[in-house]
Amino acid sequence: MIFAGVALVVIGLCLSFVKQLRIGALPGDFTWSDRNWQVSIPLGTSILISLLLTLVLNLVLRRR
Repeated sequence: MIFAGVALVVIGLCLSFVKQLRIGALPGDFTWSDRNWQVSIPLGTSILISLLLTLVLNLVLRRR
């Protein structure tokens, strides 16, 4: 329960600073737009989040 609470606090803090971190505007993120539509493919952001989650999960699971 304590770990889940700490994880929620960390996730909440990260989400509050998303605009300052420029998540979604990294190199490798593709955006196409016209007058009435916009397509965004956050490839660079997805790779970064995947690497961070892999690192965190490996650190957490190895301690058990």
